[in-house]
Amino acid sequence: MIRAARDPEYRRIAAAAVEAIVAALLVAACASTPTRLPPPQVPGGDPQRGALSIERLGCGACHVIPGISRADGTVGPPLTDFSHRGYIAGELPNNGPNLIRWIMDPKAVEPGTAMPDLGIGEAEARDIAAYLFTLGR
Repeated sequence: MIRAARDPEYRRIAAAAVEAIVAALLVAACASTPTRLPPPQVPGGDPQRGALSIERLGCGACHVIPGISRADGTVGPPLTDFSHRGYIAGELPNNGPNLIRWIMDPKAVEPGTAMPDLGIGEAEARDIAAYLFTLGR
């Protein structure tokens, strides 16, 4: 074993293995995960409360929504990587205030939309928006 440690080929392979492990650890440390903190697009929103509202309102009946139980609907667009989208409903630039507006009153933005009026207030819409903006961060 000591003789193998002195072998240049063995040392090269060991160094490459250590580099690969360090690189994997760095990538894992940088991976983003949703947190309790509101995303910058939705100050004051609570992503965890938003996830609960999304489940309670049954949004997954129409949308695929990562992290939400039984959210595998195909009526509306999938909401995967939502934070990377350019527009909401093809009408509004994707930002916190516009998403809150859309969630609260979709027919005011796009009269013919299939998106229902959820009958929720601004605070709950803010929490839902906060959750959606964690998708893709």
